[in-house]
Amino acid sequence: MPAIIDSHVHVAMSVIFDHADPGPFIECTNKKECVAFIAEHVKKNPGLKRYRFLLERKKLNDELLTKEDLDSVCNDSEIVILESEGHSIWVNSKVLALHNITDETPDIVPELSYYVRDAEGHVTGNMFEGAEMPILLDSSKELTDEQIENSLLRWINYSVKDGVSVVFDAGTPKADAFHERCYKILCKLDKEGRLPVYIDGSYAIVDPSDIPNAVETVTRYNREYNTEHFKVHTLKMFMDGTLKIHTAAMVTPYADTNTKCTSLINKKQMKDLLIKLNEAGWDLHAHCVAEASSRVVLDGVELAKAELGDKFRIKVTCAHLEIQDDADLERFAKLGVISNYTVCWHAGTISGDNYDEYLTLLGEERINKMYRCKTVWNTGALVTWSSDNISYGDFTTWSPYLGMEVGMTRYISKKTKASPHNWSSREFPSAAEKMNIEEMILGYTINGAKQLGIDSAKGSIEVGKDADYLIFNESLLDAPPKGLSFKEPDEVYFGGKKMK
Repeated sequence: MPAIIDSHVHVAMSVIFDHADPGPFIECTNKKECVAFIAEHVKKNPGLKRYRFLLERKKLNDELLTKEDLDSVCNDSEIVILESEGHSIWVNSKVLALHNITDETPDIVPELSYYVRDAEGHVTGNMFEGAEMPILLDSSKELTDEQIENSLLRWINYSVKDGVSVVFDAGTPKADAFHERCYKILCKLDKEGRLPVYIDGSYAIVDPSDIPNAVETVTRYNREYNTEHFKVHTLKMFMDGTLKIHTAAMVTPYADTNTKCTSLINKKQMKDLLIKLNEAGWDLHAHCVAEASSRVVLDGVELAKAELGDKFRIKVTCAHLEIQDDADLERFAKLGVISNYTVCWHAGTISGDNYDEYLTLLGEERINKMYRCKTVWNTGALVTWSSDNISYGDFTTWSPYLGMEVGMTRYISKKTKASPHNWSSREFPSAAEKMNIEEMILGYTINGAKQLGIDSAKGSIEVGKDADYLIFNESLLDAPPKGLSFKEPDEVYFGGKKMK
Protein backbone atom coordinates (compact mmCIF):
# COMPACT_ATOMS: atom_id res chain seq x y z
CA MET A 1 0.00 0.00 0.00
CA PRO A 2 1.12 3.66 -0.29
CA ALA A 3 3.09 4.96 2.67
CA ILE A 4 1.21 6.79 5.42
CA ILE A 5 0.49 10.53 5.44
CA ASP A 6 -0.32 11.94 8.90
CA SER A 7 -1.80 15.33 8.09
CA HIS A 8 -1.76 16.98 11.54
CA VAL A 9 0.99 16.35 14.11
CA HIS A 10 3.30 18.53 16.24
CA VAL A 11 6.86 17.49 15.39
CA ALA A 12 8.61 20.52 16.89
CA MET A 13 6.39 21.03 19.94
CA SER A 14 6.85 17.39 20.94
CA VAL A 15 10.60 17.94 21.27
CA ILE A 16 9.96 20.18 24.28
CA PHE A 17 8.01 17.51 26.13
CA ASP A 18 10.57 14.91 25.16
CA HIS A 19 12.89 16.67 27.64
CA ALA A 20 10.44 18.22 30.12
CA ASP A 21 9.08 15.68 32.59
CA PRO A 22 5.38 16.63 32.99
CA GLY A 23 5.50 15.35 36.56
CA PRO A 24 3.05 13.12 38.41
CA PHE A 25 -0.70 13.09 38.02
CA ILE A 26 -2.24 14.71 41.09
CA GLU A 27 -4.53 12.21 42.79
CA CYS A 28 -7.24 14.10 44.64
CA THR A 29 -10.98 14.61 45.05
CA ASN A 30 -10.89 18.29 46.08
CA LYS A 31 -8.58 21.31 46.36
CA LYS A 32 -7.37 20.46 49.86
CA GLU A 33 -6.19 17.03 48.74
CA CYS A 34 -4.63 18.57 45.62
CA VAL A 35 -2.53 21.00 47.66
CA ALA A 36 -1.56 18.23 50.09
CA PHE A 37 -0.39 16.04 47.17
CA ILE A 38 1.78 18.87 45.85
CA ALA A 39 3.21 19.58 49.30
CA GLU A 40 4.13 15.92 49.80
CA HIS A 41 5.87 15.78 46.41
CA VAL A 42 7.85 18.97 47.11
CA LYS A 43 8.84 17.61 50.52
CA LYS A 44 10.17 14.41 48.93
CA ASN A 45 12.01 16.34 46.20
CA PRO A 46 13.41 19.48 47.86
CA GLY A 47 15.35 22.24 46.16
CA LEU A 48 14.17 21.87 42.56
CA LYS A 49 13.97 24.92 40.31
CA ARG A 50 10.61 23.85 38.87
CA TYR A 51 7.94 21.42 40.02
CA ARG A 52 5.58 20.09 37.33
CA PHE A 53 2.30 18.24 37.77
CA LEU A 54 -0.68 17.02 35.74
CA LEU A 55 -4.26 17.49 36.89
CA GLU A 56 -7.75 16.65 35.69
CA ARG A 57 -9.77 19.83 36.29
CA LYS A 58 -12.83 17.85 37.38
CA LYS A 59 -10.82 16.55 40.36
CA LEU A 60 -11.14 20.02 41.94
CA ASN A 61 -14.94 19.74 42.09
CA ASP A 62 -15.39 23.34 40.90
CA GLU A 63 -13.12 24.77 43.60
CA LEU A 64 -10.77 27.58 42.52
CA LEU A 65 -7.10 26.62 42.82
CA THR A 66 -5.08 29.84 43.18
CA LYS A 67 -1.52 31.08 43.23
CA GLU A 68 -1.90 31.64 46.97
CA ASP A 69 -2.69 27.95 47.44
CA LEU A 70 0.47 27.03 45.55
CA ASP A 71 2.55 29.72 47.26
CA SER A 72 1.61 28.19 50.60
CA VAL A 73 3.43 25.03 49.49
CA CYS A 74 6.43 26.66 47.85
CA ASN A 75 7.05 30.29 46.88
CA ASP A 76 10.76 30.17 46.02
CA SER A 77 10.54 27.56 43.24
CA GLU A 78 8.29 27.44 40.18
CA ILE A 79 5.12 25.34 40.35
CA VAL A 80 3.40 24.55 37.04
CA ILE A 81 0.32 22.31 36.89
CA LEU A 82 -0.79 21.29 33.40
CA GLU A 83 -4.43 20.44 32.81
CA SER A 84 -4.60 16.98 31.25
CA GLU A 85 -5.45 18.10 27.70
CA GLY A 86 -2.66 20.69 27.72
CA HIS A 87 -4.88 23.74 27.15
CA SER A 88 -4.85 25.22 30.66
CA ILE A 89 -2.37 25.60 33.52
CA TRP A 90 -2.11 26.71 37.15
CA VAL A 91 1.05 28.42 38.41
CA ASN A 92 2.34 30.05 41.58
CA SER A 93 3.41 33.69 42.03
CA LYS A 94 7.03 32.86 41.18
CA VAL A 95 6.01 31.88 37.64
CA LEU A 96 3.73 34.88 37.19
CA ALA A 97 6.58 37.20 38.17
CA LEU A 98 9.04 35.52 35.80
CA HIS A 99 6.61 36.11 32.91
CA ASN A 100 5.58 39.61 34.01
CA ILE A 101 1.93 38.64 34.37
CA THR A 102 0.06 41.07 36.63
CA ASP A 103 -3.51 42.14 37.32
CA GLU A 104 -3.11 44.69 34.49
CA THR A 105 -2.13 42.07 31.89
CA PRO A 106 -4.96 42.00 29.31
CA ASP A 107 -6.61 38.81 28.14
CA ILE A 108 -5.63 37.74 24.62
CA VAL A 109 -9.22 36.85 23.67
CA PRO A 110 -11.80 37.09 26.48
CA GLU A 111 -13.56 33.74 27.07
CA LEU A 112 -11.01 31.89 24.93
CA SER A 113 -7.41 32.87 25.79
CA TYR A 114 -7.51 34.51 29.18
CA TYR A 115 -6.30 34.81 32.78
CA VAL A 116 -8.72 33.63 35.45
CA ARG A 117 -9.34 36.42 37.96
CA ASP A 118 -10.97 36.48 41.38
CA ALA A 119 -13.89 38.68 42.43
CA GLU A 120 -11.55 41.64 42.96
CA GLY A 121 -9.97 41.27 39.51
CA HIS A 122 -6.67 39.76 40.68
CA VAL A 123 -5.05 37.08 38.49
CA THR A 124 -5.30 33.71 40.21
CA GLY A 125 -2.50 31.87 38.43
CA ASN A 126 -4.90 29.84 36.30
CA MET A 127 -4.87 30.61 32.59
CA PHE A 128 -6.29 29.20 29.37
CA GLU A 129 -5.21 28.58 25.77
CA GLY A 130 -2.91 31.24 24.27
CA ALA A 131 -2.40 32.86 27.66
CA GLU A 132 -0.71 29.69 28.92
CA MET A 133 1.48 28.98 25.89
CA PRO A 134 4.57 31.05 26.82
CA ILE A 135 4.71 29.33 30.22
CA LEU A 136 3.85 25.88 28.92
CA LEU A 137 6.65 26.03 26.35
CA ASP A 138 9.24 28.10 28.23
CA SER A 139 11.53 25.14 28.89
CA SER A 140 12.30 25.15 25.15
CA LYS A 141 14.83 27.92 25.84
CA GLU A 142 16.92 25.49 27.90
CA LEU A 143 17.34 22.88 25.16
CA THR A 144 20.59 22.53 23.23
CA ASP A 145 20.75 21.90 19.50
CA GLU A 146 22.09 18.43 20.28
CA GLN A 147 19.06 17.62 22.44
CA ILE A 148 16.70 18.89 19.77
CA GLU A 149 18.43 16.87 17.05
CA ASN A 150 18.43 13.68 19.12
CA SER A 151 14.69 13.99 19.75
CA LEU A 152 13.97 14.64 16.09
CA LEU A 153 16.04 11.62 15.09
CA ARG A 154 14.03 9.53 17.55
CA TRP A 155 10.86 10.70 15.82
CA ILE A 156 12.34 9.96 12.39
CA ASN A 157 13.17 6.41 13.49
CA TYR A 158 9.58 5.92 14.66
CA SER A 159 8.22 7.26 11.35
CA VAL A 160 10.33 4.80 9.39
CA LYS A 161 9.23 1.94 11.64
CA ASP A 162 5.52 2.66 11.08
CA GLY A 163 5.88 3.70 7.46
CA VAL A 164 4.89 7.35 7.89
CA SER A 165 6.46 9.08 4.89
CA VAL A 166 4.75 12.49 5.12
CA VAL A 167 3.48 14.68 7.97
CA PHE A 168 1.98 18.13 8.38
CA ASP A 169 3.61 19.88 11.33
CA ALA A 170 0.84 21.95 12.95
CA GLY A 171 3.14 24.41 14.68
CA THR A 172 4.36 25.64 18.06
CA PRO A 173 2.58 28.92 18.89
CA LYS A 174 4.12 31.50 21.20
CA ALA A 175 7.52 29.78 20.88
CA ASP A 176 8.62 31.05 17.48
CA ALA A 177 12.35 31.10 18.20
CA PHE A 178 12.33 27.46 19.30
CA HIS A 179 10.07 26.46 16.42
CA GLU A 180 12.52 27.92 13.93
CA ARG A 181 15.44 26.22 15.66
CA CYS A 182 13.72 22.89 15.04
CA TYR A 183 13.07 23.80 11.41
CA LYS A 184 16.72 24.79 10.90
CA ILE A 185 17.88 21.47 12.34
CA LEU A 186 15.40 19.50 10.23
CA CYS A 187 16.65 21.27 7.11
CA LYS A 188 20.23 20.52 8.17
CA LEU A 189 19.36 16.85 8.61
CA ASP A 190 17.78 16.83 5.16
CA LYS A 191 20.87 18.33 3.54
CA GLU A 192 22.92 15.64 5.29
CA GLY A 193 20.65 12.92 3.90
CA ARG A 194 19.17 12.08 7.31
CA LEU A 195 15.56 13.22 6.82
CA PRO A 196 13.70 10.61 4.75
CA VAL A 197 10.31 11.84 5.95
CA TYR A 198 8.68 14.69 4.00
CA ILE A 199 7.56 17.46 6.38
CA ASP A 200 5.02 20.09 5.43
CA GLY A 201 5.61 22.83 8.00
CA SER A 202 3.63 25.85 9.19
CA TYR A 203 3.67 29.10 11.10
CA ALA A 204 1.17 28.86 13.98
CA ILE A 205 -0.74 31.62 15.73
CA VAL A 206 -3.05 31.68 18.74
CA ASP A 207 -3.20 35.46 19.14
CA PRO A 208 -5.10 37.86 16.81
CA SER A 209 -2.31 40.42 17.24
CA ASP A 210 -0.05 38.11 15.21
CA ILE A 211 -2.34 38.21 12.17
CA PRO A 212 -1.01 41.44 10.57
CA ASN A 213 2.43 39.87 10.08
CA ALA A 214 1.28 36.28 9.56
CA VAL A 215 1.35 36.19 5.75
CA GLU A 216 4.81 37.76 5.66
CA THR A 217 6.06 35.25 8.23
CA VAL A 218 4.80 32.28 6.18
CA THR A 219 6.54 33.84 3.17
CA ARG A 220 9.81 34.05 5.09
CA TYR A 221 9.46 30.48 6.37
CA ASN A 222 8.83 29.31 2.81
CA ARG A 223 12.03 31.01 1.66
CA GLU A 224 14.31 30.08 4.56
CA TYR A 225 13.18 26.51 5.29
CA ASN A 226 13.10 24.88 1.90
CA THR A 227 14.87 21.59 1.20
CA GLU A 228 13.99 18.41 -0.67
CA HIS A 229 11.94 16.97 2.20
CA PHE A 230 10.96 20.14 4.02
CA LYS A 231 8.56 22.85 2.78
CA VAL A 232 6.38 25.54 4.38
CA HIS A 233 3.32 27.09 2.74
CA THR A 234 0.67 27.08 5.48
CA LEU A 235 -0.64 29.35 8.23
CA LYS A 236 -1.95 27.38 11.21
CA MET A 237 -4.56 29.06 13.42
CA PHE A 238 -5.97 27.90 16.74
CA MET A 239 -9.57 29.03 16.18
CA ASP A 240 -10.81 27.69 19.52
CA GLY A 241 -9.83 25.41 22.41
CA THR A 242 -11.30 22.20 23.85
CA LEU A 243 -14.70 20.99 24.97
CA LYS A 244 -13.68 19.82 28.44
CA ILE A 245 -12.64 23.29 29.61
CA HIS A 246 -15.40 25.13 27.71
CA THR A 247 -13.01 26.94 25.34
CA ALA A 248 -14.32 25.21 22.21
CA ALA A 249 -16.61 27.69 20.42
CA MET A 250 -20.22 26.52 20.24
CA VAL A 251 -23.27 27.49 18.21
CA THR A 252 -25.59 25.90 20.77
CA PRO A 253 -24.57 26.59 24.40
CA TYR A 254 -22.89 23.99 26.59
CA ALA A 255 -25.49 21.98 28.46
CA ASP A 256 -23.84 22.44 31.85
CA THR A 257 -22.87 26.15 31.79
CA ASN A 258 -25.16 27.66 29.13
CA THR A 259 -22.08 29.43 27.71
CA LYS A 260 -20.78 29.33 24.13
CA CYS A 261 -17.21 30.67 24.23
CA THR A 262 -15.94 32.46 21.12
CA SER A 263 -13.65 31.85 18.18
CA LEU A 264 -10.29 33.54 17.65
CA ILE A 265 -11.63 35.85 14.91
CA ASN A 266 -14.94 36.51 13.20
CA LYS A 267 -16.05 35.69 9.65
CA LYS A 268 -15.21 39.15 8.25
CA GLN A 269 -11.68 38.92 9.67
CA MET A 270 -11.41 35.37 8.30
CA LYS A 271 -12.44 36.55 4.83
CA ASP A 272 -9.85 39.32 4.87
CA LEU A 273 -7.13 36.93 5.99
CA LEU A 274 -8.04 34.35 3.34
CA ILE A 275 -7.84 36.98 0.62
CA LYS A 276 -4.33 37.93 1.78
CA LEU A 277 -3.26 34.29 1.94
CA ASN A 278 -4.73 33.69 -1.49
CA GLU A 279 -2.79 36.61 -2.94
CA ALA A 280 0.43 35.23 -1.47
CA GLY A 281 -0.38 31.64 -2.49
CA TRP A 282 -0.37 30.16 1.01
CA ASP A 283 -2.83 27.72 2.63
CA LEU A 284 -4.78 27.80 5.91
CA HIS A 285 -5.04 25.02 8.49
CA ALA A 286 -7.38 25.77 11.40
CA HIS A 287 -7.81 24.06 14.78
CA CYS A 288 -11.63 23.88 15.01
CA VAL A 289 -12.82 21.61 17.80
CA ALA A 290 -16.40 22.87 17.92
CA GLU A 291 -19.16 24.06 15.65
CA ALA A 292 -18.86 27.87 15.87
CA SER A 293 -15.14 27.93 15.02
CA SER A 294 -15.52 25.77 11.90
CA ARG A 295 -18.54 27.87 10.91
CA VAL A 296 -16.38 31.02 10.98
CA VAL A 297 -13.92 29.32 8.62
CA LEU A 298 -16.70 28.13 6.31
CA ASP A 299 -18.34 31.57 6.33
CA GLY A 300 -15.00 33.21 5.63
CA VAL A 301 -14.34 30.91 2.67
CA GLU A 302 -17.82 31.59 1.32
CA LEU A 303 -17.29 35.37 1.55
CA ALA A 304 -13.80 35.17 0.04
CA LYS A 305 -15.00 33.01 -2.85
CA ALA A 306 -17.87 35.41 -3.51
CA GLU A 307 -15.34 38.24 -3.81
CA LEU A 308 -12.57 36.40 -5.69
CA GLY A 309 -14.55 33.93 -7.77
CA ASP A 310 -12.31 31.57 -9.74
CA LYS A 311 -9.23 33.37 -8.42
CA PHE A 312 -9.69 31.66 -5.03
CA ARG A 313 -7.18 28.82 -5.18
CA ILE A 314 -5.82 28.08 -1.68
CA LYS A 315 -6.47 24.95 0.34
CA VAL A 316 -8.35 25.42 3.61
CA THR A 317 -8.47 22.68 6.25
CA CYS A 318 -10.47 22.46 9.48
CA ALA A 319 -8.90 20.07 11.99
CA HIS A 320 -10.44 17.96 14.78
CA LEU A 321 -14.16 18.80 14.28
CA GLU A 322 -15.34 17.08 17.45
CA ILE A 323 -18.79 18.62 17.22
CA GLN A 324 -20.38 20.19 14.14
CA ASP A 325 -23.72 21.88 13.62
CA ASP A 326 -26.16 20.07 11.33
CA ALA A 327 -26.46 23.12 9.07
CA ASP A 328 -22.74 23.04 8.23
CA LEU A 329 -22.19 19.38 7.42
CA GLU A 330 -22.69 19.70 3.66
CA ARG A 331 -20.85 23.00 3.38
CA PHE A 332 -17.38 21.38 3.50
CA ALA A 333 -17.95 19.66 0.15
CA LYS A 334 -19.80 22.65 -1.31
CA LEU A 335 -17.03 25.10 -0.42
CA GLY A 336 -14.09 22.72 -0.94
CA VAL A 337 -12.97 22.94 2.70
CA ILE A 338 -11.02 19.88 3.87
CA SER A 339 -12.09 18.01 7.03
CA ASN A 340 -9.22 16.62 9.09
CA TYR A 341 -10.18 14.28 11.94
CA THR A 342 -7.97 13.05 14.77
CA VAL A 343 -9.40 9.54 14.65
CA CYS A 344 -7.62 8.13 17.69
CA TRP A 345 -9.97 10.41 19.70
CA HIS A 346 -13.11 8.80 18.28
CA ALA A 347 -13.37 6.36 21.16
CA GLY A 348 -14.08 9.34 23.43
CA THR A 349 -10.95 8.67 25.49
CA ILE A 350 -8.67 11.57 24.59
CA SER A 351 -7.59 11.79 28.26
CA GLY A 352 -9.29 8.82 29.90
CA ASP A 353 -12.84 7.58 29.43
CA ASN A 354 -14.76 10.82 28.88
CA TYR A 355 -18.24 9.62 27.90
CA ASP A 356 -19.95 10.83 31.08
CA GLU A 357 -18.07 14.13 30.92
CA TYR A 358 -19.08 14.74 27.31
CA LEU A 359 -22.66 13.81 28.22
CA THR A 360 -22.65 16.54 30.89
CA LEU A 361 -21.12 19.06 28.47
CA LEU A 362 -23.34 18.36 25.48
CA GLY A 363 -26.41 16.44 26.56
CA GLU A 364 -27.64 13.15 25.14
CA GLU A 365 -28.73 14.40 21.72
CA ARG A 366 -25.44 16.12 20.88
CA ILE A 367 -23.14 13.45 22.27
CA ASN A 368 -24.62 11.23 19.57
CA LYS A 369 -23.47 13.80 17.01
CA MET A 370 -19.77 13.88 17.87
CA TYR A 371 -17.03 13.01 15.38
CA ARG A 372 -19.32 12.82 12.34
CA CYS A 373 -16.60 11.86 9.89
CA LYS A 374 -18.66 9.31 7.94
CA THR A 375 -21.49 11.78 7.45
CA VAL A 376 -19.08 14.40 6.09
CA TRP A 377 -17.28 11.76 3.97
CA ASN A 378 -20.59 10.80 2.38
CA THR A 379 -21.25 14.42 1.33
CA GLY A 380 -18.25 14.18 -0.99
CA ALA A 381 -15.94 16.35 1.12
CA LEU A 382 -12.23 15.57 1.22
CA VAL A 383 -11.60 13.87 4.60
CA THR A 384 -8.15 13.20 6.03
CA TRP A 385 -6.81 11.54 9.21
CA SER A 386 -4.23 12.54 11.78
CA SER A 387 -2.85 11.77 15.25
CA ASP A 388 -2.31 15.34 16.60
CA ASN A 389 0.28 14.52 19.22
CA ILE A 390 2.26 17.05 21.28
CA SER A 391 4.54 14.53 23.00
CA TYR A 392 6.68 11.72 21.62
CA GLY A 393 6.52 9.36 24.61
CA ASP A 394 6.67 5.82 23.29
CA PHE A 395 4.86 6.91 20.08
CA THR A 396 1.90 4.59 20.78
CA THR A 397 -0.67 7.31 20.12
CA TRP A 398 1.18 8.43 16.97
CA SER A 399 0.41 5.12 15.26
CA PRO A 400 -1.77 5.39 12.14
CA TYR A 401 -2.84 1.80 12.76
CA LEU A 402 -4.32 2.85 16.11
CA GLY A 403 -6.12 5.59 14.20
CA MET A 404 -7.42 3.06 11.68
CA GLU A 405 -8.68 0.74 14.42
CA VAL A 406 -10.48 3.44 16.39
CA GLY A 407 -11.86 5.00 13.21
CA MET A 408 -13.51 1.65 12.45
CA THR A 409 -14.54 0.63 15.98
CA ARG A 410 -14.95 3.88 17.99
CA TYR A 411 -13.70 1.79 20.89
CA ILE A 412 -10.42 1.10 22.71
CA SER A 413 -10.28 -2.29 24.38
CA LYS A 414 -7.79 -4.67 25.94
CA LYS A 415 -7.15 -5.87 22.38
CA THR A 416 -6.00 -2.38 21.37
CA LYS A 417 -2.39 -1.25 21.52
CA ALA A 418 -3.09 1.60 23.92
CA SER A 419 -2.66 2.54 27.55
CA PRO A 420 -5.26 1.08 29.95
CA HIS A 421 -5.93 4.74 30.85
CA ASN A 422 -7.57 5.04 27.43
CA TRP A 423 -9.70 1.91 27.49
CA SER A 424 -13.36 2.58 26.71
CA SER A 425 -16.27 1.66 28.94
CA ARG A 426 -18.52 1.52 25.88
CA GLU A 427 -18.50 2.00 22.12
CA PHE A 428 -18.61 5.74 21.49
CA PRO A 429 -21.68 6.94 19.56
CA SER A 430 -22.71 7.00 16.87
CA ALA A 431 -22.13 3.60 15.27
CA ALA A 432 -23.25 5.16 11.97
CA GLU A 433 -20.01 7.17 11.93
CA LYS A 434 -17.72 4.12 11.81
CA MET A 435 -15.44 4.06 8.79
CA ASN A 436 -14.30 1.02 6.81
CA ILE A 437 -10.71 0.03 6.15
CA GLU A 438 -10.69 1.30 2.57
CA GLU A 439 -11.78 4.75 3.77
CA MET A 440 -9.19 4.74 6.53
CA ILE A 441 -6.42 3.92 4.06
CA LEU A 442 -7.57 6.59 1.59
CA GLY A 443 -7.68 9.21 4.36
CA TYR A 444 -4.16 8.27 5.42
CA THR A 445 -2.74 8.28 1.88
CA ILE A 446 -4.06 10.05 -1.23
CA ASN A 447 -6.48 12.31 0.64
CA GLY A 448 -3.66 13.52 2.89
CA ALA A 449 -1.54 14.19 -0.18
CA LYS A 450 -4.36 16.27 -1.66
CA GLN A 451 -4.70 18.25 1.57
CA LEU A 452 -1.02 19.15 1.43
CA GLY A 453 -1.01 19.77 -2.33
CA ILE A 454 1.55 17.05 -3.06
CA ASP A 455 -0.73 14.47 -4.72
CA SER A 456 1.21 14.75 -7.99
CA ALA A 457 4.11 12.99 -6.24
CA LYS A 458 2.72 11.33 -3.10
CA GLY A 459 -0.24 9.36 -1.77
CA SER A 460 -0.66 6.55 -4.29
CA ILE A 461 1.39 3.98 -6.16
CA GLU A 462 1.51 5.20 -9.75
CA VAL A 463 4.07 5.57 -12.51
CA GLY A 464 5.88 8.87 -12.15
CA LYS A 465 5.22 9.33 -8.43
CA ASP A 466 7.68 8.96 -5.57
CA ALA A 467 8.00 5.29 -4.66
CA ASP A 468 6.77 5.62 -1.05
CA TYR A 469 5.15 2.29 -0.23
CA LEU A 470 4.76 -0.35 2.47
CA ILE A 471 4.67 -4.15 2.43
CA PHE A 472 2.77 -6.13 5.09
CA ASN A 473 2.81 -9.85 5.75
CA GLU A 474 -0.98 -9.83 5.43
CA SER A 475 -3.49 -7.48 3.84
CA LEU A 476 -4.93 -4.77 6.08
CA LEU A 477 -8.11 -5.12 4.02
CA ASP A 478 -8.69 -8.56 5.54
CA ALA A 479 -7.49 -7.89 9.09
CA PRO A 480 -10.04 -7.75 11.96
CA PRO A 481 -10.57 -4.11 13.02
CA LYS A 482 -10.00 -4.88 16.71
CA GLY A 483 -6.29 -5.34 17.20
CA LEU A 484 -5.30 -3.57 13.97
CA SER A 485 -3.34 -1.14 16.15
CA PHE A 486 -0.65 -3.82 16.61
CA LYS A 487 0.13 -3.85 12.88
CA GLU A 488 3.23 -2.37 11.37
CA PRO A 489 4.80 -2.82 7.93
CA ASP A 490 7.40 -5.51 7.35
CA GLU A 491 9.12 -3.46 4.66
CA VAL A 492 9.18 0.30 4.19
CA TYR A 493 10.28 2.16 1.04
CA PHE A 494 10.65 5.93 0.82
CA GLY A 495 11.56 7.30 -2.61
CA GLY A 496 12.26 3.76 -3.76
CA LYS A 497 14.87 3.26 -1.06
CA LYS A 498 14.34 0.44 1.41
CA MET A 499 14.24 1.98 4.90
CA LYS A 500 13.16 -1.11 6.85
